[in-house]
Amino acid sequence: MISVRRPVGRLTRWTATLTWRAAAFIAVMCCGLAALLGVLVHAQVTDRTVGEARGRALARLTDAARAYEAGDRLPQSAGLDLPGLPEQLRKLAAGGRRGTMVGTGGARPTMWAAGPADGGRVIAVRRDYAQGARIIAALDRAILWSSGLAIGATLLVGMFAVTRVTRRLQTTAQVARRISAGDLDARVDDPRAKDPTRPKDEVAAVAGALDTMAATLQGKLLSEQRFTADVAHELRTPLTGLHAAAELLPPGRPTELVRDRVAALRTLTEDLLEISRLEAGSERLELDTERLAPLAERVVRASGTRTEVRVVRDARVETDRRRLERVLGNLVANAHRHGRAPVVLTVDGPRVTVRDHGSGYPDYLLAHGPQRFRTERGSKGHGLGLTIALGQAEVLGATLEFADAPDGGAVATLTLPGPETQRCTGTS
Repeated sequence: MISVRRPVGRLTRWTATLTWRAAAFIAVMCCGLAALLGVLVHAQVTDRTVGEARGRALARLTDAARAYEAGDRLPQSAGLDLPGLPEQLRKLAAGGRRGTMVGTGGARPTMWAAGPADGGRVIAVRRDYAQGARIIAALDRAILWSSGLAIGATLLVGMFAVTRVTRRLQTTAQVARRISAGDLDARVDDPRAKDPTRPKDEVAAVAGALDTMAATLQGKLLSEQRFTADVAHELRTPLTGLHAAAELLPPGRPTELVRDRVAALRTLTEDLLEISRLEAGSERLELDTERLAPLAERVVRASGTRTEVRVVRDARVETDRRRLERVLGNLVANAHRHGRAPVVLTVDGPRVTVRDHGSGYPDYLLAHGPQRFRTERGSKGHGLGLTIALGQAEVLGATLEFADAPDGGAVATLTLPGPETQRCTGTS
C-alpha cells in the first residue's frame, strides 16, 4: 500500500449518499403533491357540503319568513331572536340582510340562516350540521390515510429503483478505485453495456467507457513495460562488455571518468529491470523472521553514509530481508542525495522512519507519489530510487508514506505488517 500525505488538515466529507438524497427528494415531492391534492379535494367537498346545507337552510328561512308574514305558525327549528344565534349573523340580519353561518358553540355543529323581521327583530332557522361535519372529517381522515399509503408506496418503489441505479454506480466507482490502485484487470462488465439488444442508460454508458479506458490503459502500460524491459535487457550485454573493457584501460583520470559513467549506466539499467519486474508483478517473496534494528544498522553501514540510527522499540517481523534492505537503502540514499544532514533512521516497533533536514519533498511527489525520471530541476538522479522503494514496499505488503516535517525536512515512514515486538531502547 502506498500513501502520500501533506502536512495539512483534512476537509470534512459530505456523507449523504445519492440513495438518501433521492429518497428525501421523493418524500418531499410526494408530501407536497399529497398536500396539494388533499387541500383541493377538501376544499371542493367542503364547498359542496356547506353549499348544500346553506341552500336548505335558506330555503327553510324563506318558508319561515312567508309564514311569519302571513301570521301562520313558524316551522320547527325557526323563530324570532333564537338563543344561540351567532352574534355576527345576528348583526348581519338586523342590518337588513340574509345570511348563513355554521355555529360550533353548542354540543353539535349547527347551520344557521337568519334574516330581518318587523320591528328590528331577527327571524332565524337552524339545521343540524353534524352529518356534514362528519362527512368532511371522514374525508380528511381518508385523505391522510391515502396520502400516507401513497407516499409510503411511492417511496418504496422509488428507493428500489434508485438503489438499483446507485448499486451500479457504486460498482463502477469500486472498479475505478481498483484501477487507480493498479489493478488494470478490473472491469465493471455491466450487462446493459455488453448486450447491444438491451437499452443503454447513462450508468451503462459510464461503465462501458470505464471498461474501454481500462483496457486501453492496460494495453499502453503493458507495451511500455515490455519496451522498458526489452531495452534494459538488451543493454546489459553490451554494458557488461564495456565494463570489462573499462577495467583494462590504463590508470588515469580519463579511465576513472569512463569507469564511473559505465557504473552509473549499469546501475540505471539494473534499476529499470527491477522496475519492470515490479510493474509486471512477477516478484516472489522469500520470507524469514528478521529483527529490524540490526537490519537497519547493516543498511546504514553498507550505505557508507553518516546516518544516525535510533532504536525506540525493536521488533521482529516476517519479511523478505533483501527487499527490505533495498527499501531502507534507497530511502537513506535519497535523504543524503536530496536532503541535508543530519539524517536520522528511527526504528519504533514495525515502523521505520528516515528523516533529513533539507527543504522537504517536491510538491508533485507529495501530491502523486514518486515518478520515475521526474525530479526537481537541478537535482541529481532519475527518480528511480523512491519508485523502486515504493514497489518493493508493495511487494512486502508494507505502507510507505511521504510527508514534510512541521519544522522542516522530509520524512519517509515505512510500516511493516504483522510484527512481533520486543522492547529495546538505544542509539547507535
